[in-house]
Amino acid sequence: MSQDRHEERQQRLKQKVDERIDAAQLERGILIVFTGNGKGKTTAAFGTACRAVGHGKKVAVVQFIKGSWDNGERNLLEPHGVPFYVMSTGFTWETQNKHTDTQACLETWLHALQLLQDPQYDLVILDELTYMVSYHYLPLAEVMNALSCRPENQSVIITGRGCHRELLEFADTVTEMRPIKHAFDAGIKAQKGIDW
Repeated sequence: MSQDRHEERQQRLKQKVDERIDAAQLERGILIVFTGNGKGKTTAAFGTACRAVGHGKKVAVVQFIKGSWDNGERNLLEPHGVPFYVMSTGFTWETQNKHTDTQACLETWLHALQLLQDPQYDLVILDELTYMVSYHYLPLAEVMNALSCRPENQSVIITGRGCHRELLEFADTVTEMRPIKHAFDAGIKAQKGIDW
């Protein structure tokens, strides 16, 4: 491709991008969902948290399912003023007790509700929330109401597989992680600093 054709093509691209930027004039918090069966949903959420903290934004994290195991993201973000509220029971396939898991979920959800009503938080991460809805530990209507009534400029990230259709429709941005290949499937152990 000649330089002239390349410049012409890039100019058309720039014009389209500039038009989209000019058209995007709303300023408000957004709801982001990272879902799908692939690796990287929580990682993407915490990447956004790091970006927000780096810009002086106030961030809070609520983790469902994950439990009290070592967490690199928490080790990094908590000293920077990011509070973590973690469901104490850990992975539901380990506990195998619906009553205990439901109670733990509802207790953890109370922290989420407080954060979703607090305008000082710019970003709230609800890590693995999708499971709480799909396992019927947490009523979808209550989640939708809390998201609808949150402060106007507060953004929220929800992570987890199998996100409910209503949450997907309500979200502003949805990314589906699709697995192509995973080291664990080849028998390679999960690694500290890479997988958690």
